[in-house]
Amino acid sequence: MTADDSYDRLEDDNYPAYTMGQAPEMLGTTQNFLRAIGEARLITPLRSEGGHRRYSRYQLRIAARARELVDHGTPIEAACRIIILEDQLEEAQRINAEYRRTASLHTADT
Repeated sequence: MTADDSYDRLEDDNYPAYTMGQAPEMLGTTQNFLRAIGEARLITPLRSEGGHRRYSRYQLRIAARARELVDHGTPIEAACRIIILEDQLEEAQRINAEYRRTASLHTADT
């Protein structure tokens, strides 16, 4: 592995860089909370060769959003569903915007 490879991993939002010990500390939550949102299938941590959970920055952002909702009184299952729906809406809006760009390019060509 080169230094460039290591740097690329640090920049990769999906690289599972954080352990089950680090992640809850960073989020100000508990390991049980992370396990619960994993069981609700909001995030699926990768496993190290030794079987330990590892989380990416992207997963930690999702977990932080879940924690925010739960802290405001939303049940954990509902918080997970809300985040999934928010993600689906964002993806649909992205696709719609791409279709609009494509359509406007085709209209401009005619």
